Amino acid sequence: MADHWGYDKHNGPDKWGESYPIANGSRQSPIDIKSSTTTYDEKLTPLKLKYDPSTSLDIQNNGHSFQVSFVDDQNSSTLTGGPVTGTFRLKQFHFHWGSADDKGSEHTVNGKCYPAELHLVHWNTKYPSFKDAVDKPDGLAVVGVFLKIGADNPKLQKILDAMDAIKSKGKQTPFPNFDPSVLLPSSLDYWTYLGSLTTPPLLESVTWIVCKQSISVSSAQMKRFRSLLFSGDGEKACCMVNNYRPPQPLKGRVVRASFK
Repeated sequence: MADHWGYDKHNGPDKWGESYPIANGSRQSPIDIKSSTTTYDEKLTPLKLKYDPSTSLDIQNNGHSFQVSFVDDQNSSTLTGGPVTGTFRLKQFHFHWGSADDKGSEHTVNGKCYPAELHLVHWNTKYPSFKDAVDKPDGLAVVGVFLKIGADNPKLQKILDAMDAIKSKGKQTPFPNFDPSVLLPSSLDYWTYLGSLTTPPLLESVTWIVCKQSISVSSAQMKRFRSLLFSGDGEKACCMVNNYRPPQPLKGRVVRASFK
């Protein structure tokens, strides 16, 4: 049963708790960030993201989203500073999006949804590998970036151009020399809180770093995201949309802001 989760009525977020009891845990993600209850913390240092395009490996459709993977055998593409101590290596990035422009992000801000959200997933190098870090309370740091409807974003073009090659589940194609820093907003002001993976196994191992500033995407570009399929070749075609988990209860956690 474990791998048959998805975003449909019968196997979607409401049902995940049946196979993954931690779905009702004390530090689940995403959350609604209510700006009135966030705490400015002057001790939060600026986020340092240093990415090396030569570590970009491939892009694949895993049946839940598409992800771009990176070589992570040395400290070439890293996250340091911000709310974390030590060095975290970039493992992959992926997106979540909706079936229309009015929903799709996992985190929300004061109840507001964005059409998509980018997640850059990093692991703590105090552990020997991503696999060892993924279930530790301080194992992962994920940077979340909201996409907001506006002008065409040329920085997304290389990703959109690869979509045809990974239309169906299980497809993968090389994706060399991509610099993920082009997907970051100009300001790295952020909110941070302790949370979890937003897909099964929902492990409570993530220090979330959610950027306040969004990046632009056009409606036409969002349509390209929705042209991907949840289904594999030879299966009934099923468009990849609404692959997001709704906000989870805060359960007393504090959300800190790096900005006033």
